Amino acid sequence: MESEAPLSILHVDDDAALGALVELYLERDDSGLDCTVTTETNPETALSLIRSSETDFDCVVSDYSMPEMNGIDFLEAIRKTNQELPVLLFSGEETGDVAAEIIQAGVTDYLKKSVGTDQYTSLIRRVEHAVDSDGSFETDSEVKLSGVGVIGTDERFERVDETYASYYGYESEELVGTHWSELHPSNEVQHIRTHVIPVVKSGGKWTGQSKGLRADETTFTESKMVTALDGGRMLIAVDEIDDTGLSEQE
Repeated sequence: MESEAPLSILHVDDDAALGALVELYLERDDSGLDCTVTTETNPETALSLIRSSETDFDCVVSDYSMPEMNGIDFLEAIRKTNQELPVLLFSGEETGDVAAEIIQAGVTDYLKKSVGTDQYTSLIRRVEHAVDSDGSFETDSEVKLSGVGVIGTDERFERVDETYASYYGYESEELVGTHWSELHPSNEVQHIRTHVIPVVKSGGKWTGQSKGLRADETTFTESKMVTALDGGRMLIAVDEIDDTGLSEQE
Protein backbone atom coordinates (compact mmCIF):
# COMPACT_ATOMS: atom_id res chain seq x y z
CA MET A 1 0.00 0.00 0.00
CA GLU A 2 1.40 3.41 -0.96
CA SER A 3 -0.64 5.20 1.67
CA GLU A 4 0.43 5.08 5.29
CA ALA A 5 -3.18 5.12 6.44
CA PRO A 6 -4.32 2.04 8.42
CA LEU A 7 -5.75 -0.82 6.39
CA SER A 8 -9.53 -0.94 6.38
CA ILE A 9 -10.79 -4.48 7.02
CA LEU A 10 -14.41 -5.62 6.80
CA HIS A 11 -15.21 -8.75 8.84
CA VAL A 12 -18.49 -10.51 8.10
CA ASP A 13 -19.72 -13.27 10.42
CA ASP A 14 -23.15 -13.94 11.92
CA ASP A 15 -21.40 -14.82 15.21
CA ALA A 16 -21.15 -11.38 16.86
CA ALA A 17 -18.92 -12.69 19.67
CA LEU A 18 -16.37 -14.03 17.20
CA GLY A 19 -16.57 -10.75 15.31
CA ALA A 20 -15.62 -8.89 18.46
CA LEU A 21 -12.63 -11.20 19.01
CA VAL A 22 -11.40 -10.84 15.43
CA GLU A 23 -11.66 -7.07 15.72
CA LEU A 24 -9.79 -7.14 19.05
CA TYR A 25 -6.89 -9.26 17.82
CA LEU A 26 -6.45 -7.55 14.45
CA GLU A 27 -6.51 -4.06 15.94
CA ARG A 28 -4.15 -4.81 18.82
CA ASP A 29 -1.00 -2.69 18.87
CA ASP A 30 1.19 -5.79 18.94
CA SER A 31 -0.57 -7.51 16.01
CA GLY A 32 1.88 -6.02 13.54
CA LEU A 33 -1.09 -5.12 11.35
CA ASP A 34 -1.99 -1.43 11.32
CA CYS A 35 -5.71 -1.62 10.62
CA THR A 36 -9.23 -0.67 11.56
CA VAL A 37 -11.88 -3.39 11.49
CA THR A 38 -15.55 -2.93 10.63
CA THR A 39 -17.64 -5.83 11.93
CA GLU A 40 -20.91 -6.84 10.29
CA THR A 41 -23.17 -9.83 11.05
CA ASN A 42 -25.40 -9.54 7.97
CA PRO A 43 -23.82 -10.16 4.54
CA GLU A 44 -26.48 -8.09 2.77
CA THR A 45 -25.59 -5.08 4.92
CA ALA A 46 -21.91 -5.83 4.29
CA LEU A 47 -22.52 -5.77 0.54
CA SER A 48 -24.12 -2.34 0.88
CA LEU A 49 -21.04 -1.12 2.70
CA ILE A 50 -18.73 -2.53 0.03
CA ARG A 51 -20.75 -0.91 -2.76
CA SER A 52 -21.01 2.44 -0.99
CA SER A 53 -18.90 5.32 -2.28
CA GLU A 54 -18.37 6.35 1.34
CA THR A 55 -16.38 3.22 2.27
CA ASP A 56 -13.16 1.83 0.82
CA PHE A 57 -12.05 -1.54 2.20
CA ASP A 58 -8.62 -3.06 1.63
CA CYS A 59 -9.73 -6.60 2.50
CA VAL A 60 -12.86 -8.56 3.43
CA VAL A 61 -12.78 -11.46 5.90
CA SER A 62 -15.93 -13.58 5.69
CA ASP A 63 -17.44 -16.66 7.28
CA TYR A 64 -18.68 -19.42 4.94
CA SER A 65 -21.83 -20.65 6.66
CA MET A 66 -24.24 -17.77 7.32
CA PRO A 67 -28.06 -17.74 7.43
CA GLU A 68 -28.61 -15.15 4.70
CA MET A 69 -26.06 -16.48 2.18
CA ASN A 70 -22.91 -18.58 2.28
CA GLY A 71 -19.44 -17.15 1.83
CA ILE A 72 -19.19 -18.15 -1.83
CA ASP A 73 -22.51 -16.47 -2.70
CA PHE A 74 -21.30 -13.43 -0.79
CA LEU A 75 -18.05 -13.42 -2.76
CA GLU A 76 -19.84 -13.80 -6.08
CA ALA A 77 -21.99 -10.80 -5.20
CA ILE A 78 -18.85 -8.81 -4.41
CA ARG A 79 -17.20 -9.84 -7.68
CA LYS A 80 -20.10 -8.41 -9.71
CA THR A 81 -18.89 -4.92 -8.83
CA ASN A 82 -15.33 -5.42 -7.56
CA GLN A 83 -13.03 -7.98 -9.20
CA GLU A 84 -9.89 -7.21 -7.23
CA LEU A 85 -10.99 -6.68 -3.63
CA PRO A 86 -9.17 -9.36 -1.56
CA VAL A 87 -11.68 -11.70 0.11
CA LEU A 88 -10.48 -14.20 2.70
CA LEU A 89 -12.75 -16.96 4.01
CA PHE A 90 -12.33 -17.57 7.75
CA SER A 91 -14.60 -20.51 8.32
CA GLY A 92 -15.20 -23.72 10.22
CA GLU A 93 -15.86 -25.65 7.01
CA GLU A 94 -13.40 -28.40 6.14
CA THR A 95 -11.16 -27.11 3.36
CA GLY A 96 -11.75 -30.10 1.11
CA ASP A 97 -15.51 -29.65 1.29
CA VAL A 98 -15.38 -26.16 -0.22
CA ALA A 99 -12.08 -26.31 -2.16
CA ALA A 100 -13.65 -26.50 -5.61
CA GLU A 101 -15.97 -23.61 -4.81
CA ILE A 102 -13.04 -21.58 -3.50
CA ILE A 103 -11.06 -21.96 -6.71
CA GLN A 104 -13.97 -21.38 -9.05
CA ALA A 105 -15.26 -18.34 -7.18
CA GLY A 106 -11.88 -16.63 -6.92
CA VAL A 107 -11.44 -16.43 -3.15
CA THR A 108 -8.11 -14.84 -2.28
CA ASP A 109 -7.36 -17.18 0.60
CA TYR A 110 -8.96 -19.59 3.09
CA LEU A 111 -8.25 -20.15 6.77
CA LYS A 112 -10.07 -22.76 8.84
CA LYS A 113 -11.28 -21.67 12.25
CA SER A 114 -9.70 -23.51 15.15
CA VAL A 115 -9.49 -23.37 18.94
CA GLY A 116 -7.23 -20.93 20.76
CA THR A 117 -5.51 -17.66 19.97
CA ASP A 118 -3.08 -19.01 17.36
CA GLN A 119 -5.84 -18.83 14.77
CA TYR A 120 -5.91 -15.05 15.11
CA THR A 121 -2.16 -14.83 14.60
CA SER A 122 -2.60 -16.91 11.43
CA LEU A 123 -5.48 -14.68 10.37
CA ILE A 124 -3.30 -11.57 10.71
CA ARG A 125 -0.64 -13.09 8.45
CA ARG A 126 -3.25 -14.23 5.92
CA VAL A 127 -4.78 -10.75 5.81
CA GLU A 128 -1.33 -9.31 5.11
CA HIS A 129 -0.84 -11.77 2.26
CA ALA A 130 -4.34 -11.14 0.91
CA VAL A 131 -3.82 -7.37 0.81
CA ASP A 132 -0.53 -7.89 -1.04
CA SER A 133 -2.19 -10.25 -3.55
CA ASP A 134 -4.12 -9.39 -6.69
CA GLY A 135 -7.43 -10.35 -5.09
CA SER A 136 -7.71 -13.93 -6.30
CA PHE A 137 -6.28 -17.42 -5.89
CA GLU A 138 -5.91 -17.44 -9.68
CA THR A 139 -3.05 -15.11 -10.59
CA ASP A 140 -3.48 -15.32 -14.35
CA SER A 141 -6.77 -15.37 -16.23
CA GLU A 142 -5.26 -17.87 -18.68
CA VAL A 143 -4.73 -20.42 -15.90
CA LYS A 144 -7.68 -22.77 -16.14
CA LEU A 145 -8.15 -24.81 -12.96
CA SER A 146 -10.90 -27.43 -12.82
CA GLY A 147 -9.78 -30.31 -10.60
CA VAL A 148 -8.97 -29.83 -6.92
CA GLY A 149 -7.01 -31.94 -4.43
CA VAL A 150 -5.84 -31.42 -0.85
CA ILE A 151 -2.45 -32.73 0.31
CA GLY A 152 -1.86 -33.51 3.98
CA THR A 153 1.28 -32.89 6.02
CA ASP A 154 2.49 -36.38 5.00
CA GLU A 155 2.35 -35.23 1.35
CA ARG A 156 -0.44 -37.69 0.61
CA PHE A 157 -3.86 -36.84 -0.76
CA GLU A 158 -6.54 -36.27 1.88
CA ARG A 159 -9.25 -35.35 -0.63
CA VAL A 160 -9.48 -35.45 -4.41
CA ASP A 161 -12.44 -34.53 -6.56
CA GLU A 162 -13.47 -36.63 -9.55
CA THR A 163 -12.23 -34.10 -12.10
CA TYR A 164 -8.74 -34.01 -10.57
CA ALA A 165 -8.53 -37.81 -10.46
CA SER A 166 -9.82 -38.22 -14.03
CA TYR A 167 -6.91 -36.26 -15.51
CA TYR A 168 -4.56 -38.94 -14.18
CA GLY A 169 -6.78 -41.89 -15.10
CA TYR A 170 -8.02 -42.73 -11.61
CA GLU A 171 -11.17 -42.63 -9.52
CA SER A 172 -11.03 -40.12 -6.67
CA GLU A 173 -11.07 -42.78 -3.94
CA GLU A 174 -8.04 -44.47 -5.53
CA LEU A 175 -5.93 -41.38 -4.97
CA VAL A 176 -6.79 -40.77 -1.32
CA GLY A 177 -3.70 -41.78 0.64
CA THR A 178 -1.49 -41.69 -2.46
CA HIS A 179 1.69 -39.60 -2.40
CA TRP A 180 1.57 -36.69 -4.85
CA SER A 181 4.85 -37.78 -6.46
CA GLU A 182 3.14 -40.82 -7.96
CA LEU A 183 1.29 -38.51 -10.36
CA HIS A 184 4.45 -37.08 -11.93
CA PRO A 185 7.49 -38.41 -13.85
CA SER A 186 10.63 -38.63 -11.70
CA ASN A 187 12.31 -35.58 -13.26
CA GLU A 188 9.16 -33.54 -12.64
CA VAL A 189 9.07 -34.64 -9.00
CA GLN A 190 12.52 -33.13 -8.53
CA HIS A 191 11.39 -29.88 -10.17
CA ILE A 192 8.35 -29.65 -7.88
CA ARG A 193 10.43 -30.35 -4.77
CA THR A 194 13.00 -27.73 -5.77
CA HIS A 195 10.90 -24.94 -7.26
CA VAL A 196 7.29 -25.35 -6.13
CA ILE A 197 7.09 -26.72 -2.59
CA PRO A 198 9.59 -24.23 -1.07
CA VAL A 199 7.49 -21.33 -2.40
CA VAL A 200 4.30 -22.80 -0.95
CA LYS A 201 5.87 -23.81 2.38
CA SER A 202 6.97 -20.22 2.90
CA GLY A 203 3.32 -19.17 2.72
CA GLY A 204 3.28 -18.29 -0.97
CA LYS A 205 1.46 -19.55 -4.01
CA TRP A 206 2.83 -21.14 -7.19
CA THR A 207 1.15 -21.18 -10.58
CA GLY A 208 2.55 -22.61 -13.77
CA GLN A 209 2.73 -25.81 -15.77
CA SER A 210 4.12 -29.24 -15.00
CA LYS A 211 3.97 -32.77 -16.34
CA GLY A 212 1.36 -35.19 -15.07
CA LEU A 213 1.70 -38.98 -15.12
CA ARG A 214 -1.43 -41.01 -15.90
CA ALA A 215 -2.22 -44.48 -14.61
CA ASP A 216 -1.33 -45.90 -18.06
CA GLU A 217 2.16 -44.32 -17.81
CA THR A 218 1.46 -41.66 -20.46
CA THR A 219 2.17 -38.03 -19.60
CA PHE A 220 0.38 -34.74 -20.23
CA THR A 221 0.99 -31.05 -19.64
CA GLU A 222 -1.01 -29.66 -16.77
CA SER A 223 -1.87 -26.16 -15.65
CA LYS A 224 -1.30 -26.10 -11.90
CA MET A 225 -1.81 -23.89 -8.88
CA VAL A 226 -0.45 -24.87 -5.47
CA THR A 227 -1.11 -22.86 -2.33
CA ALA A 228 -0.68 -23.31 1.41
CA LEU A 229 -3.60 -24.22 3.65
CA ASP A 230 -3.92 -24.28 7.41
CA GLY A 231 -1.90 -26.81 9.39
CA GLY A 232 0.83 -27.32 6.80
CA ARG A 233 -1.49 -28.79 4.18
CA MET A 234 -1.54 -27.75 0.52
CA LEU A 235 -4.33 -27.19 -1.99
CA ILE A 236 -3.62 -28.15 -5.61
CA ALA A 237 -5.81 -27.23 -8.57
CA VAL A 238 -5.09 -28.54 -12.08
CA ASP A 239 -6.35 -28.70 -15.62
CA GLU A 240 -4.99 -30.39 -18.73
CA ILE A 241 -3.50 -28.01 -21.29
CA ASP A 242 -1.52 -28.33 -24.50
CA ASP A 243 2.18 -27.57 -24.80
CA THR A 244 1.53 -24.03 -26.00
CA GLY A 245 -0.10 -23.13 -22.69
CA LEU A 246 1.04 -21.26 -19.66
CA SER A 247 4.73 -20.68 -19.07
CA GLU A 248 6.02 -21.07 -15.55
CA GLN A 249 5.65 -18.20 -13.13
CA GLU A 250 6.05 -17.72 -9.42
